[in-house]
Amino acid sequence: MSEGLRAQKKHETRKTISDVATKLFIRNGFEDVTIADIATEARVAKMTVTNHFPRKEDLVFDIRADFASWPASLVRDSVFHDTRELYFEALGAEHALVGFSRPGFVRMIKESPVLTNALHEMHREREAALTHLLIRRHPEEGLEPVLAAAHLATVLRVLFQEVFDRTLEDEKGIADALWPTAELAFDQLEPVLGRY
Repeated sequence: MSEGLRAQKKHETRKTISDVATKLFIRNGFEDVTIADIATEARVAKMTVTNHFPRKEDLVFDIRADFASWPASLVRDSVFHDTRELYFEALGAEHALVGFSRPGFVRMIKESPVLTNALHEMHREREAALTHLLIRRHPEEGLEPVLAAAHLATVLRVLFQEVFDRTLEDEKGIADALWPTAELAFDQLEPVLGRY
């Protein structure tokens, strides 16, 4: 089997396992589904599940690495202005990185202390990535880049939570409804963070 075919098969297996797990979690609750249940439903060995997803919550948050590194890995020039642009692109596209998903998925996370904690941890990882980027770009400024990253990460987290809350209420047109609030949030940050 070629390397390309092997990588494709691995990706397909990972996606199948994640999709099966998410369906089971939504239907039965995160805590009530075992790795064995997932392996049986996905028709793979338990070890295959844990090889792809070392922690059970990784089955839910399979975008964790992208979540944590976004937007720090995509910033070109201005951390503030580029992040603002990235945020509104993602909001318009109703992307998972800014909180969009189905009501059942949101309910599953909110009902599970393990998943709620994992989501908080992902927000902290995102803040850490922004902090690292700002310190690297402005090493001479002491605590200011750390504070700037915290402010920016807080706005992203609060807006994410608002999308989650509105999704749980099965609200329609969330992106359009949230847009003015998001603009206000970034406008409030600009006097302090615009120079970054």
